[in-house]
Amino acid sequence: MIFVLPLLFSVVLLLAQVTVWAHARHIAQATASRALVAARADGGSAAAGEQQAQATLDQLGRSSLTGPEVTVTRDGDQATVHVHGTAASVIPGLRLGIDADAAGPVEQRRPVP
Repeated sequence: MIFVLPLLFSVVLLLAQVTVWAHARHIAQATASRALVAARADGGSAAAGEQQAQATLDQLGRSSLTGPEVTVTRDGDQATVHVHGTAASVIPGLRLGIDADAAGPVEQRRPVP
């Protein structure tokens, strides 16, 4: 019986950590997707993507995804977004990295033939 309670608490903490990690991963992916929409839009830019990423992180909160770093690139044909951060720690000393990527073609107006 003396081993059951610490084991039960460890399992509960592990489940809580997995839940926080999954939530942080969702925030990172949502941030990457919304930043990509702004970056690849006709008339958009990498700066617009980064601004949208920061706005999304502000809306969704920065407590689950700590230290987020957003990289947005846009060239003539392709826009890409990479979000990197760390899941908040429930178990002391455990640091789980989060990475999310989104990429897509840049929207361009083409003349009607």
